[in-house]
Amino acid sequence: MATQPGEITHRTIQANGISMHLAEAGEGPLVLLLHGFPESWYSWRHQLPALAAAGYHAVAPDQRGYGRTDAPAAIEDYDMLHLTADAVGVLDALGEDTAVVVGHDWGSPVAWHCALLYPERFPAVAALSVPYMGRGPLPPLQMMRQVFANQFFYIIYFQTPGVAEAELEADVRRSLRVFLYTASGDLEETGGNFWQKPPDAKFLDGLPEPKRLPPWLTEADLDYFAGEFARTGFRGPLNWYRNFDRNWELTPQLAAAKVQQPALFIAGEKDGVMRFTSVEPMKQLVPDMRKLVMLPGCGHWTQQERPAEVNAELIAFLKGL
Repeated sequence: MATQPGEITHRTIQANGISMHLAEAGEGPLVLLLHGFPESWYSWRHQLPALAAAGYHAVAPDQRGYGRTDAPAAIEDYDMLHLTADAVGVLDALGEDTAVVVGHDWGSPVAWHCALLYPERFPAVAALSVPYMGRGPLPPLQMMRQVFANQFFYIIYFQTPGVAEAELEADVRRSLRVFLYTASGDLEETGGNFWQKPPDAKFLDGLPEPKRLPPWLTEADLDYFAGEFARTGFRGPLNWYRNFDRNWELTPQLAAAKVQQPALFIAGEKDGVMRFTSVEPMKQLVPDMRKLVMLPGCGHWTQQERPAEVNAELIAFLKGL
């Protein structure tokens, strides 16, 4: 039976030595959509049909450790060299030489590094939520431990295997509900305590229960995310965070590297990531930044909270290449 234009279809491929699940729509130039934490291909549910309708082949994999893609056991199997090679493996499996790579949250560092490490395969890059900051002078975890010495910081909390897994997996649906709500632009309570809590706090401590889900997140959406993580657990996704220093050690050649490709950056003005990152370094590090978009009232879940605006910006960027 023929698929309808813009219909999302699914398949499994072999890429970089693992089995990867892809969601895809459309025909035309390839656009690779890389999700973040704690998400899946489903984060791009609004972009796949829109990009297909605009004349592109949009592909959103479950990244390594997520959803219906393999989740290797070793922590070091989640370093940046593996993650970018997975993206190249998707292109190879699809028989494509190049793709525009688009990332959100953790997918953004992967997208930036795809552009840096494989410039011939990724001729343009778009990133949501996480700007390209360049390579720091010290291993990242060392810097984080200095900056957040006397308060909780989630990346440090995520380092010890098993600890965050036990907390998040105790009630998967609740964990996702309060996290997705608190990091969104729809948070009604002041604070939403990701930050101002003692260093021995847990991740979910102080995160409020939403009185109702935000308008961009339906019960069915939450059911999908919760069903995936209830089945897979959080170990694979959390292992991404356990490679910050390893990624730094593996890429000394990127010490002064610039992203030379045409680039687009989109973030929400209420995104908590903007509290400990900056778009300023990109002025030097990404010389062909075509547009930098800050969405008023939008939190961290950029393409889910503001699908129409994100779709319009992505398509305009793609058409301009």
